[in-house]
Amino acid sequence: MRPKRGSKQRKALVCLLLSAAISVTWGSIIATRFYSGMGSFKAVFYGTRCLIRHSDPYDPAVFPQVYESEGGRFSPVPSEAFLYRRGNMVCVNLPTALFLVAPFAILPWKTAVFFWMVLQAAGLSMAAFLIWLIARDYALKPATLLIGLLLANAEIVLSLGNLAGIVVSLCIVAVWCLLEERFVRAGVICLAISLALKPHDAGLVWFYFLLLGGAYRKRALQTLVVVAALTLPAILWVSSVSPQWPQELRANIHALSAHGSVNDPGPDSLSFLMADPVISLQSTFSLLRDEPRFYNAASYLTCGLLLFAGAVRVLRSRLTKQNAWIALAAIAPLSMLPVYHRTYDAKLLLLTVPACALLWREGGPLKWLAGLMTTLAIASTSDVPTTIVSQIMYGMIGGLDGAWGKFLTAFVFHPAPLVLLATGSFYLWVYFRRTAQERGGSADAREPFGASLAANHGESL
Repeated sequence: MRPKRGSKQRKALVCLLLSAAISVTWGSIIATRFYSGMGSFKAVFYGTRCLIRHSDPYDPAVFPQVYESEGGRFSPVPSEAFLYRRGNMVCVNLPTALFLVAPFAILPWKTAVFFWMVLQAAGLSMAAFLIWLIARDYALKPATLLIGLLLANAEIVLSLGNLAGIVVSLCIVAVWCLLEERFVRAGVICLAISLALKPHDAGLVWFYFLLLGGAYRKRALQTLVVVAALTLPAILWVSSVSPQWPQELRANIHALSAHGSVNDPGPDSLSFLMADPVISLQSTFSLLRDEPRFYNAASYLTCGLLLFAGAVRVLRSRLTKQNAWIALAAIAPLSMLPVYHRTYDAKLLLLTVPACALLWREGGPLKWLAGLMTTLAIASTSDVPTTIVSQIMYGMIGGLDGAWGKFLTAFVFHPAPLVLLATGSFYLWVYFRRTAQERGGSADAREPFGASLAANHGESL
């Protein structure tokens, strides 16, 4: 006899829990026992502590002083201390991020770390569970395998305590709330906090809802109102301590993005061989010509054309929730490419799973293409594979010069940008194809998501 549907789903949930447990356990060990642990959280935590002490968090000379006076220490290893000072002792967080982290910053460091790690782990698990609830009704096994792969490779975002863990989780929860039309107000608040913390992670998702029109545009505008309500007190607070914060923030971002610095997307970056490299398209174009004018222009043009074409099609197409998930599957990888992102931001790829499961259920060649592209996108930005590859690259660094070395770097050792570009383009093509069929009244046009979901539940009963 075949196992019942409920039994299969329980087993799938156990697999997801085990995958999450791997990341939480290993991430906690790194966070508490290694020098680099909670490095990203230290940056925003001590930046907020500067404000509480009426010190300028955006002043590179003041920040380390407050850090040391609060008990912070630097590694005795010179290379580690140098990299930590360059990457974490410069505040590049928005005033809204400092404002929202303030409830944690008033706590003792160890207590704040505990609650922050719990919040990150719970948020990412909740986001993954909500996506699984959608995707399981299309194809349970592929959905479980993809989500499990992503959850088992979330050690870096948890161990660094990066804001991306909270931002991505809130963004995905918001998408679920808005598309499923459940807990809509909570969804608006989640999306607003996500935008206020890291707008370059959640910005395109918000813009998609704005383009949809109707009730979704109303929710997007409500989100802006909440963002404004969070931004105003944040700016007033920061401005009272640091009147020149906009200029200082720009200077700090420029310093970290300068040639050879930690956020430089080029091959000479201090973090190019790290396990969490820059995955924006600039890091690939820089292999052709390591000049910001070239790789920025090439990245903006490539991504801009794709996003503009997608935006026009969204405005001209009828909305179904199936098509909405496919559009979001294109948005998630493409969001990573125009501007600075690292692998931990790519947990937003959870949004590709429902579309992949949908295409898998429908069968045909698209089934295998969707499975392949989504798997490659998640795997190429996963922590364990990127850690292994970074170690191999470090051992081969002398042999990566020249045309062959650049080819190996772009397609083998650092394939994430190209894989994300291919994945986003694939789902955008699928979106164009489906909406064209529906506009033409094809017999192959798909029913609205709600109807198919009801049918699936009816079959399972």
